[in-house]
Amino acid sequence: MKNFKESANFIWSIADLLRGDYKQSDYGKVILPLTVLRRLDCVLENTKEKVLSMAETLTVDNVDPILNKVAGYKFHNRSKFDFDKLVADPNNIAANLRNYINGFSEDAREIIEQFEFDNQISKMDDNNLLFLVVKRFQEVDLHPETISSMEMGYMFEELIRKFAELSNETAGEHFTPREVIRLMVNILFLNDRDILTKKGIVKTIYDCCAGTGGMLSVAEEYLNELNPDARLEVFGQELNPESYAICKSDMLIKGQNASNIKKGNSISEDQLAGKTFDYLITNPPFGVKWDKIYKKVKEEHDELGHGGRFGAGLPAKSDGSFLFLMSLISKMKQDEKGSKLAIVFNGSPLFSGSPSSKKNESSIRQWIIESDMLEAIIALPNQLFYNTGISTYIWVVNNRKAGERKGKVQLINAVDFFQKMSKSLGSKRNELSEEQIREITEIYGGFEEGKYCKIFDNEDFGYHKLTVERPLYENGKKVVDRKGNPKADAKLRDTENVPLKEDITDYMQREVLPHVPDAWTDEKKSLVGYEINFTKYFYEYQPLRSLGEIKADILALEEETNGMVSKVMA
Repeated sequence: MKNFKESANFIWSIADLLRGDYKQSDYGKVILPLTVLRRLDCVLENTKEKVLSMAETLTVDNVDPILNKVAGYKFHNRSKFDFDKLVADPNNIAANLRNYINGFSEDAREIIEQFEFDNQISKMDDNNLLFLVVKRFQEVDLHPETISSMEMGYMFEELIRKFAELSNETAGEHFTPREVIRLMVNILFLNDRDILTKKGIVKTIYDCCAGTGGMLSVAEEYLNELNPDARLEVFGQELNPESYAICKSDMLIKGQNASNIKKGNSISEDQLAGKTFDYLITNPPFGVKWDKIYKKVKEEHDELGHGGRFGAGLPAKSDGSFLFLMSLISKMKQDEKGSKLAIVFNGSPLFSGSPSSKKNESSIRQWIIESDMLEAIIALPNQLFYNTGISTYIWVVNNRKAGERKGKVQLINAVDFFQKMSKSLGSKRNELSEEQIREITEIYGGFEEGKYCKIFDNEDFGYHKLTVERPLYENGKKVVDRKGNPKADAKLRDTENVPLKEDITDYMQREVLPHVPDAWTDEKKSLVGYEINFTKYFYEYQPLRSLGEIKADILALEEETNGMVSKVMA
């Protein structure tokens, strides 16, 4: 990892050249595309001359497939320039750099266009910076033999995080800590090892918030470790142009089909509509408002119902987390093997939304749980992510649960499974060790109740929301309708949540009627809700400290304070 860290620091130092001519918030517009270009340049170096020689002999219109084969990748560059030749001609650096970029095959060229880099070429050239910056990048060794794809992923994410901090943006929207991804991938693949170790197996995985491609990359690397003869076809969609470009360039270099990576909002502009996948994985942005796309989503909900993605309900406009989960569920395979997904949420989807005649978060939870798709929820340690210190959870959803898991939901409390980092990264102060990832994975796979694991029936999370009425009195007399039934006093109306497993009559007799004997329930207004009170299930009573202990602490504090006062007065 030494080479990666040295290269990352060197690239970061190049930004100093931009000081004065660029705002700090714009450094990334130069550094990120040039990092991608230099990586592509290093990857193609060994076959560059062969590509140029072959290009001179070709007379066909579509030369890309032929030259890609010569290059050994699903892209090539047929410009005579590379970074070495660019710095050899300082006086024509702008024209030559544009020629070099235009020499890339279509997929690779489209990646650079996402950065709108041509504007920066002009700006740097006008300020006599272009040659200096390109020369510094030419000195960076980003060859695959030196820096692996995983290390490049770390580098891009570290650069994005630093640039986002400078521009006061949310860096963590772009990526997820690698150890969290590894845990999610472990969970996804755990019970499929027999299938995944077969020779020639081909599986698919999709991330609807692909970012720089970290989740897809870790999944691919994990499967290669498990079975070098297996192939994982990766698919993704990403809204941010820079992250999309980095993700796509990484997939190109790895020999994946880069056209499987789509750009745009996966909720309002689903570029992979109708496709299904074996595995699905994502970390959607936490608590993001989705009112800008409300109209389009509402239309799909109203017009298509469960024939679309959002038939189960619509979450509040203040948090679109459930939209991503429902979108992923719509892309699960419906054959006998089905699909499995892992998604990172904050705490809100566990309980937000009260049962209502309008389908909301509660009805979405109800649909997922009553359809027997919710397999497990894992509570993660806090301060694990770069942009937030809040509690986070991995939801595991499976539409073809194993026999012993049918009708059950597993809750895993892994909040204490962490180690402190030697140096914080944004809000990230904790990390999961390899051993802790293994332990959590074993708890999930073991499916046995213990200190960190609880197993519930699906119905345990459901409840009846009862409307409890009290009679209306006027002038001391009970008001009745034509049939002699008492009219309800709206001011005294209340609600009670009764667990689904409990008889409503028994509950009323025990909990309500002893206190208000004239109360009754209006069954027409009764609703079913679902929520997952994670903290309650793992609550451990902490005895209060004795008065003696508290008194001793106060006396010790007074003594210490008196000593400090004496020193000040001396």
